[in-house]
Amino acid sequence: MKTSRSITLSLLFAGSALAALVPGPVPAAKEDASSPYARWKNGPGADPSYFPIAVWLQSPKNAARYKQAGINLFVALWQGPTEEQLAALKAAGLRVICDQNEVGLKHRDDPTIAAWMHGDEPDNAQPLPGGRGYGDPVPPARIIADYERIKVADPSRPVMLNLGQGVANDEWKGRGSHPQDYREYVKGSDIVSFDVYPVAGIDKRDGENYLWYVPRGVDRLRGWTQDRKLVWNCIECTHIGEPDKKATPHQVRAEVWMSLIHGSRGLIYFVHQFKPRFVEWALLDDPEMLAAVTGINRQIRELAPALNSPTVPDGASVTSSVTEVPIDVMTKRQGGATYVFAVGMRNGAAQGDFQVKGLRGSRKVTVIGEERTLQARDGRWQDDFRPYDVHLYRIGGS
Repeated sequence: MKTSRSITLSLLFAGSALAALVPGPVPAAKEDASSPYARWKNGPGADPSYFPIAVWLQSPKNAARYKQAGINLFVALWQGPTEEQLAALKAAGLRVICDQNEVGLKHRDDPTIAAWMHGDEPDNAQPLPGGRGYGDPVPPARIIADYERIKVADPSRPVMLNLGQGVANDEWKGRGSHPQDYREYVKGSDIVSFDVYPVAGIDKRDGENYLWYVPRGVDRLRGWTQDRKLVWNCIECTHIGEPDKKATPHQVRAEVWMSLIHGSRGLIYFVHQFKPRFVEWALLDDPEMLAAVTGINRQIRELAPALNSPTVPDGASVTSSVTEVPIDVMTKRQGGATYVFAVGMRNGAAQGDFQVKGLRGSRKVTVIGEERTLQARDGRWQDDFRPYDVHLYRIGGS
């Protein structure tokens, strides 16, 4: 997660390439049609219509405003949890993932707490005492030991681990030279997340051309965990530490759907701004982005039962008219409908030629949220994609 520490981190550590650890195509996990969180008595939510949409390290005083924007979960509390913080979240009807401190353990039976968490970004270089620079990352063995301790104290909730941008960004100099450690870090979690912010948070002038870092990180975590852990990821939506860099609402939507199509099971919005001045809740002060994020979240909630249903392996394919602009898809079947979720993966335009297996004859294809329909013949149709366009298709159902 981006913090003032990691934003200003410019270290002498040589970032080792993670290319050797990149898994091949990740097969769809065999999932029950119910919520993936049903295995935990006090976990995030057992309802198959629930999809975690979180915000990172925010004051509970703004909980009601975030709830209006479609946020259903807080992740991390400043020097918490405290009794006051938990009471404020309960009053707003929001749950939280937080440290397992003394106050938290007193609330084992309180549904306000949805999961426990480790300290943030242990894979990054850690500050040395007395401001003497930065040292090695936290050893994976410590993360695994802490995980076991947390689970012994409360096995009824999952444990979340959030990793840094080294998961997806091979050029990141803010971590040590141990890329092989990622396979060990993930053993210390039930939910493993990461953050990379291509437009506002990586050292590239043209970060808008690297939105695909987000799904690459999702793919890597799914591969490193062999799909045995739930993978989440973080989404940028503010300037963060770069006043002249900020993802557009269109790009934020693309990052969200790239994540979901590649198998992310939960989203965490990072909404801080550090420059030119610090604003903890910068998203709430940005009417255009707030409206866009609210709309994205509303659509995710509406589609949550489909997103939580099993992915259909090779249920649909798409051929892009431009080789350099791939279009990625995910297929779901839920409630009598077939869903094909698609996103353009590069900053360029293309036309997609879609084919859904098993469809015969002429069928209407509803483009969700766009007030238009297409016609599929024997499961085939074409559609245009501007740079980073997202198109969500439904065939059949109500």
